[in-house]
Amino acid sequence: MRAAGPGRRRAQAADGTGTRHHRHDGPAAPSPTEDGKADDTTPTPTPTPTPTPTPTEPPTAPPVASPSPAPRPSTASPQPEVLMRTGSEGPRVRELQARLRQIGHFGRNPTGYYGTVTAEAVRSFQVKRGTEGTGETDAATWQKLRAMTRTPTADELDPPTERPVAKPDERCLTGRVLCISKKSRTLAWMIDGRVVSAMDVRFGSEYTPTREGEFKVFWKSRDHVSTLYDTPMPYALFFSGGQAVHYSADFASNGYAGASHGCVNVRDRKKVAALFDQVKNGDKVVIYW
Repeated sequence: MRAAGPGRRRAQAADGTGTRHHRHDGPAAPSPTEDGKADDTTPTPTPTPTPTPTPTEPPTAPPVASPSPAPRPSTASPQPEVLMRTGSEGPRVRELQARLRQIGHFGRNPTGYYGTVTAEAVRSFQVKRGTEGTGETDAATWQKLRAMTRTPTADELDPPTERPVAKPDERCLTGRVLCISKKSRTLAWMIDGRVVSAMDVRFGSEYTPTREGEFKVFWKSRDHVSTLYDTPMPYALFFSGGQAVHYSADFASNGYAGASHGCVNVRDRKKVAALFDQVKNGDKVVIYW
């Protein structure tokens, strides 16, 4: 069979106008209307509703602190000023003791040292007068005591001794002598048989007795502290080894309830201070019964 030539193929493909036709299977596109808008038959898309925003809660403000109430003024009465207490010493303590003795609250001679005995006497006075028994002498206690007593005399403030001075040993009748009696528990400072001053003393216990006999002062130490017992020994007048005549705060405070470690304790600081200034190294010391 003979193949069709080019002319034949063009004739089969042409429709007389030379335009090739294509078949459309879908519906025809709508024609524009006169006003250029889409035909009413064209479905209008439904707009998607915008979600209503959920209102957010406002930020929580920090709590406002309530102002602190102003402190109320204290209604407590101010504490009276303390003038003297345990450990105090001096002329005013001596006057306190003399005034307490006048009205029966202090049963010994003034020493000038505020110890447990003085504190107890003050406490007794306070309780009897209906005030708090602190044992400390405050301004109110001192004022009340002064109002109830008179000014102490020189003898009341500085009596010779609490105890009668013993008859001196024969060895005490010549020269400069510290004449110390264990029986009367007194010390008499004598010059050529005359008593210049006298004071109460105490001695060592049975385990540390004070030596008896005749000695001489070989060393004076105004602010001495015991190296053996680590205790103060003011106005020390050494006469035999480590034994000395000296002031004792414990004796001033507790009286004869205690004892020394062999020394001769004096409880009147003022008197032993004066004695310390008068006694010289080489002066005699006689201790006897």
